[in-house]
Parts: sequence; structure tokens; C-alpha cells
Amino acid sequence: MRDDDVLGAAIRWLNDPLVWQGPGGVLARTVEHLGMAGAAVLLAAAVALPLGVWLGHQGRGGAWLIPLTNTSLALPTLALLMIFASSGLGFGNRPTIIALAVFAAPPILANAWTAVREVDRSVREAARGMGMSSARSLARVELPLALPLVAAGLRTAAVQVVASVSLAAFVGGGGLGRFLVDGFGTRRYGQVLAAAVLIALLCVLVEAVLALGQRLLTPVPLRTGRGAVARS
Repeated sequence: MRDDDVLGAAIRWLNDPLVWQGPGGVLARTVEHLGMAGAAVLLAAAVALPLGVWLGHQGRGGAWLIPLTNTSLALPTLALLMIFASSGLGFGNRPTIIALAVFAAPPILANAWTAVREVDRSVREAARGMGMSSARSLARVELPLALPLVAAGLRTAAVQVVASVSLAAFVGGGGLGRFLVDGFGTRRYGQVLAAAVLIALLCVLVEAVLALGQRLLTPVPLRTGRGAVARS
């Protein structure tokens, strides 16, 4: 099939009202896609955020945290999916959520650790000098200052997970990746191209929404300077 034929087929597929409707339509698959991504990020954050904040506050974990994060980037997500799917969890959405939570945890952990660890030491000492306990200093002083970088870690992990949820279809799961797998299986390459465009647009939309959320959650004095470079 020529490139222009694939493009034309993709446009026709996107303009077909039936493609968007029903339990297997684009809208339902998008909701399912975002649901899996949200569950994976929440599961990862529930473990990684408290651990990263505590380690950063205590000044521990630096020797193994960065190597762990770098190693996680080399893990093939599809291989993780297959391992979890064949380890008793079964095929479908459940192993996808668990595998993507494992994938998302290291960047969230590393950013939380770095964010709290980089709070100015003089600020910590000033809080202690005012009679604040260690826990109160963390909650009232360190965490608000660390928020931009913590949010950046969540934002990065979320966008990566939204893109990776597409692999769920390879282990019998749902989401927009279902259109990719079905399209390849039936040699409908226009559908494959259209699904890839939808997934890319969804990632861009999630990135934009989370960037706005990060800005709104960041205290006004921190929206420039450190807050501006937190994402980079």
C-alpha cells in the first residue's frame, strides 16, 4: 500500500462515526487508556513519593537511587509486561498496570528525593531555629519548596506511562493500543496510522494539562527561577 493510500485510509477511519462509538470505540478506549495510566501512576506514586521524600529529608539513598533510576530506563517495558502476564497475574489490564507502575516509580522516587534534598540548608536550619520538629519542618517548609520538582517527576512519569499503555494490547489488554494490534493483524495500516496519531495527541494533551496543573500548584514566588527549571 502506498503512503498516500495509508494516509487517506487513516483520514477515512478517523472520520467514520462508527469508529468513535460503542464499548470498543475510540472514546471508550481512550477512557480505558487513561484509566490504566492513572491507576499505574497512582500506584507508583503511593510507594515512590513517601519513600523519596523521606530519603531526601534524611539525606540517605543517594548511592543507589540514581543507578536504580538509570537502570530502570534500560528495562524493556514490553518484556516487563510479558513477565507479569505469565507470572500468575493473567493477561489483560492488571499486569499492564503493575508493570507500568514499576516503570513509573523510579523517576517519581528520584525527583522526590532530589527535590527535598536540594532544599537550602539554611532554610532547614531556620525552621529548626523557630522550634519546628523535623516532621513539621518537612511538611511546612521543605515540601512546599520541593513541590515544583516533585510535580515534574510525576508529570514525566505520567506522560511516559500514557505512551506505554499502548503496549497493553500485546498482552490482551485494552486502551488505544488495541487499534494498533488489530490494525496490524488485519493489515489495515490506515487504522494503525490513525491510532498512532491519537496516542501521540493524547500524550501531548496529558503533558499540557499536567504542565498547567504543575504551574497552578507551584507557589507564585517559585514560578520563576527554580520552578522554571524544575521540568528540565
